[in-house]
Amino acid sequence: MTVIGLDDTDSREQGMCTTYLATLVAEAVEAAGGTVSDRLLVRLNPAVEHKTRGNAALALHTDLAVDEAFSLARDRLTDLAVTDDPRTSPGLVVGPGDPADVPDRVADFARDALRAHHSIADAVALADEAGYRHAGWGVGRGRIGALAAIGADAAFDDWTYEHVSYRAFDRCGTPRDVDYDSVFAAADAGYPAVWDTVDHVEGQAVCVPHAPGPILYGIRGDDPESVAAVAAAIDGERVDRTSLFRTNQGTDAHLQDVAATRPADLADGAAYRLSGTVVSAPETREGGHVFLDVSLADAVGDGGADESPVGVSERSDGSDSSDADLTCVAFEPTKRFRDRVRALRPGDRLTLCGEVSERTLKLEKFAVRELNRVALATPTCPECGRSMESAGRNQGYRCRDCKTSRPGKVEVSVDRDLEPGWYEVPPCARRHVAKPLVRGGFDAPTHPER
Repeated sequence: MTVIGLDDTDSREQGMCTTYLATLVAEAVEAAGGTVSDRLLVRLNPAVEHKTRGNAALALHTDLAVDEAFSLARDRLTDLAVTDDPRTSPGLVVGPGDPADVPDRVADFARDALRAHHSIADAVALADEAGYRHAGWGVGRGRIGALAAIGADAAFDDWTYEHVSYRAFDRCGTPRDVDYDSVFAAADAGYPAVWDTVDHVEGQAVCVPHAPGPILYGIRGDDPESVAAVAAAIDGERVDRTSLFRTNQGTDAHLQDVAATRPADLADGAAYRLSGTVVSAPETREGGHVFLDVSLADAVGDGGADESPVGVSERSDGSDSSDADLTCVAFEPTKRFRDRVRALRPGDRLTLCGEVSERTLKLEKFAVRELNRVALATPTCPECGRSMESAGRNQGYRCRDCKTSRPGKVEVSVDRDLEPGWYEVPPCARRHVAKPLVRGGFDAPTHPER
């Protein structure tokens, strides 16, 4: 068996798409008498600076000999890749053998390509070490993703599917003709096996891209039959060709589980699943972005019995931003997810998921583990029922009429708009690789968005 890896052939402005080029390479393989047994669409680290749109690399599993497969893929890439876009730097890697049995270093490379950053030199050296043929256009940065795509089958064990319908290539750049009523009806019929097709609240057909490329729509889900059925139920312009990809989309494969105790434990440009406690009230800033500060869960001193819970202090809102280790943000495009973040308050204990950049975690989802259901409030007079007044700095509170007093604020119960469990960004804001809650497998109740 032979594996063909492709990456970085598309363009934000000029419309080529690496999935489309991979589809054409697959057709060339079949025209040459070979077979393509599998097509992989592998999402890589979404924080990489040089990514185009979704940072996807492609792999084709075929029975052609390496040299013939390399020659066919090189010719198609040379003809169609947008090499004059300065942000595009195509790469091709072709290797022999069973894709599930690649060298361990290649599988590790694929895994790390989703969670860290690789250099071109590292990719070239490893491809040479493994005996793979490779080529690059420009600086050949795409060889990083192409090599990762070859190792992906061995690197990941959770897979989903995407059925991609392509329009005639000469229509690229023109408005897509898609019947949106049929999209929403098909999405409802396919849910929950098919997900992130539409966003009901925002009224968006998430499956229909806006970029000037050849994709008409892409349907994502848990099995090939379900995604094909939804795609077939959508009305619109003529579909020129289709391709079914096995993919790591919707798997959370980019998240690293860490027991972080300080910001230095977290690398910029990597995504994590970590524990923390809210230590400041959420704040909506210019542009509609919502910020809050958290203390990392394991940074609670030495755990002595006399310690107060992190984030609970004598301030009236229970917050103390000096305890913060990390700032979390829900950006405006996450829409109603921001209301979930605004409903948090100091003392809430959470599991947080997202990418870290300069001590800021860009929230993708979070789980409420424990809600702080108490707040500190001005005491009321037990005699007359009126709110007491401050007796002076550090003097507690008193009722001037009844001569009663209290040493400080008192705890009162607070109604919460949140329940324990997982909350996520809506489909319109979800990263390709992020796992929708509807897929299941989470360790607490879920509150899916659709």
